[in-house]
Amino acid sequence: MPFYFLIMKRTTVTFDLLSIEGDGFHLLVEVLLNGKSSLMLIDTGASRTVFDRERITHFIPDAVLTPADKKSTGLGTDSMQSHLVMLELFEIGELSLQNMEIVLLDLVHVNQSYEKIGLMAIDGVIGSDILAEHKAVIDYEKKQLSLSF
Repeated sequence: MPFYFLIMKRTTVTFDLLSIEGDGFHLLVEVLLNGKSSLMLIDTGASRTVFDRERITHFIPDAVLTPADKKSTGLGTDSMQSHLVMLELFEIGELSLQNMEIVLLDLVHVNQSYEKIGLMAIDGVIGSDILAEHKAVIDYEKKQLSLSF
């Protein structure tokens, strides 16, 4: 009986480890959204990957937003209206995800907090949906995120 091996590839990207006023750290990684550079937060506690509703227009200028059936929880609220939109291409390292239905939230309060402490605005948050599916390994010493595909 023949054996079949599934060969998985891994991609590794570096991230910035941002000190948040001496109170902890945030992991910031550069990705490509429809071929344009984007800054996203890596958040293992976030159940889903989400994007900022206002900033997404830089990556999808003619975005048609569809209200989501369920409200989102977390990010300092228990009921935030979310929207859905199609993203043609999400790239992180060598991993390419095509035609993703993505969740949009109002992340203005996150970006306002970042601005107050002198940090750059983020375009979204990479959550556990992508991290778990692609068997993420976070190496804090090397400041690297590895993903399988």
